Amino acid sequence: MPETLTKRRWGRRVAPRGLVRALALGLALAAAAGCSGPAAAPPGPAPEPAAEPAPLTALHRLPPITGLLFTSHVRSTEAQQRIAVACMAGRGFRYAPVPPPKAPDGADERPRPFGLETPDPPRAGATPPPETPPASGSPESTAAYARALFGEDGKRVTAKGLRLSVSRPGEGCLAEAETRVLGDGRIRWLQVRIMLFEAQEQTRKDVEKDPAFRAATARWRECMDRNRVKAQDPVQVQNALRTAEARRTDPVAAADLRCKAETGYLTTAYGRLAATQQRWLDEHPDIGGDWKKLSARQDEAARTVLGPAA
Repeated sequence: MPETLTKRRWGRRVAPRGLVRALALGLALAAAAGCSGPAAAPPGPAPEPAAEPAPLTALHRLPPITGLLFTSHVRSTEAQQRIAVACMAGRGFRYAPVPPPKAPDGADERPRPFGLETPDPPRAGATPPPETPPASGSPESTAAYARALFGEDGKRVTAKGLRLSVSRPGEGCLAEAETRVLGDGRIRWLQVRIMLFEAQEQTRKDVEKDPAFRAATARWRECMDRNRVKAQDPVQVQNALRTAEARRTDPVAAADLRCKAETGYLTTAYGRLAATQQRWLDEHPDIGGDWKKLSARQDEAARTVLGPAA
């Protein structure tokens, strides 16, 4: 059996505060390296994409759990920030959060869990600028400011999935802003996102057992053999090509992309992952139902705070 893509083992622990933002942006699956890299191929033509950009984007949108995780809630975040700024001002402090990043038009930021798809790296979305540390001696550097924004550490609340837990302020202006937008569903929203993230990782593992996916991998491997490359699966190839230059020019990359195109590997892989994710959602209808209900609640609250969308 080839190794599955995800190697992380979260354990049941409290995640750092920054993970909440990461979950809100959606987390891409981590690639696992094989025990050894693929054997080198002889020199060959430059890599060609396994599919054209538009069909690839359509494939990326097939897995429904990933689709939920990558649904934009930028206006909800903007509404929460506006509420928190006003709350802090009412307590005598200036709060200036970093605006939420917005993906550039045409950017496809969803995970690519089946190895290389084009010779060039995916177009990255905007990276939010780091928050500026408060100046020493400023009001923002005081314990009073931290209490106003975050509340007391002992009052934090926690949402848990199967392996991962995330804590958030239980009082203070951030808690007030989240509660204004999500109401009594605030903790449930965090829990739903955690469970969807865990499900995205688990379904990527589970698809390795799918007969159609296994058959597609076998066809890809046979094609690679004909191209004189020994490799277990496309993820092993991707991990062996550690630089962008290697992925653009290495003959192994060319063979990988050519074999994906010839065997229809990516179409099968994304289709079977979509089916596996849909089966998980069907088995957990409360997750999808709560997601829709709480998303609608956020949209309504954001309209109230920000006005109609432009």
